Amino acid sequence: MILKFKNTFITDNSLECQKDCFFLCNDQNKQFVDQAKEKGAKIIDVAECKKLLNIDENIQIIGITGTNGKTTTAAAIYSILLDLGYKCALCGTRGAFINDKQINEKSLTTEPILKTLEYLSKASEEKCDFFVMEVSSHALVQNRIEGLKFKAKIFTNITIDHLDFHQNFDNYRLAKESFFTDESIKFINKDAKAIRFNIKNSFTYGIENPSYYHIKAYSLNEGISAIVMAKNQSFHINSSLLGLFNLYNLLAASALVNELLKPDLKKLEAAISNFGGVCGRVEEIAKNVIIDFAHTPDGIEKILDTFKDKKLIVVFGAGGNRDKSKRPLMGKIVEHYAKTAIITSDNPRDEEPDAIIEEILKGFDNKSKVLTITDRKEAIYKALKLKEQDDLVLILGKGDENYQEIKGRKYPFNDKIIIQEFYKNQGK
Repeated sequence: MILKFKNTFITDNSLECQKDCFFLCNDQNKQFVDQAKEKGAKIIDVAECKKLLNIDENIQIIGITGTNGKTTTAAAIYSILLDLGYKCALCGTRGAFINDKQINEKSLTTEPILKTLEYLSKASEEKCDFFVMEVSSHALVQNRIEGLKFKAKIFTNITIDHLDFHQNFDNYRLAKESFFTDESIKFINKDAKAIRFNIKNSFTYGIENPSYYHIKAYSLNEGISAIVMAKNQSFHINSSLLGLFNLYNLLAASALVNELLKPDLKKLEAAISNFGGVCGRVEEIAKNVIIDFAHTPDGIEKILDTFKDKKLIVVFGAGGNRDKSKRPLMGKIVEHYAKTAIITSDNPRDEEPDAIIEEILKGFDNKSKVLTITDRKEAIYKALKLKEQDDLVLILGKGDENYQEIKGRKYPFNDKIIIQEFYKNQGK
């Protein structure tokens, strides 16, 4: 990328270099330093880039990692901090935001370091107190957070995902654990079974197991109501969000804010309550029709378990060019909960959609409750046509994504718009 700077620019791509520009050298591009020098570029590291961009070292950076929950937890922290009167930036799957204004569209969960430094520079211009960011396992392995000093970090959970990249679960876990070796304050989900609790300078949070921040009592009827206990303190979580998984997200967010800032607890409770959730995450588009981003076995099981008392029609698929081992597991979980399952295309990328569907289908013992409809629009329409009064339709995997990636191209596609079009046509 190219980042304009005064009368020149900063880049991390040697092919873009020219005389008197700056080349940001990092772990990913250091082999191209000589090429950049030959073109007349000045070589800088992250620390020097921070100075050039006037990044305020007093901005407190908060990082969230985990298989599931990163986006909602990060958004909750950002919302709570803004409500408490702080200036704040947020970067992650949904894009980049500063003080409640979106400055960039959706992109990678964790951007390359030069892009993150650009956001930090803009956050500094806006005098932000905090910079909240999602941190992916890919970014940790590729060192896309090189040179960033974190004030606090959250480890939400770790379950099977991204094994196409990490090769095995141990490598995936080691990548996540590498994020927690510094001196920042850490918040660790004590109920996440695969997390190994040898992380220093940490606070635990949980519901099932004894933890520093623990839930004394809770209700999940038509929203979340819970009492949080921490040492000699207690405060309430009251939210319109649904599901146990969202209680964990709100618990993590509120624990971090409380520990860092020690705010007035009534103001903290009000700020928690004001957080309305994230588009495409358990978002009801029409009566008893919900979309969600769940695309891992654990994520799918958590949302289906939330609505286990309903008669479920579930539309889902799996992404191409990604971990194939999770596909039959997803099928097995959906079979357990669903009245009717419709397997369809997600983002097939370079794979054949029908081949992906066949791999998901291997997880089903009872094929009589399964429909396979490759065209995602047709699959959604079929689910809505099948829906009876007491049914709940869950459309999983893409959330608020506005594209479908096929053979290297991104075609416009949005589950929410498809649902709205269906009901608009029904009304004609």
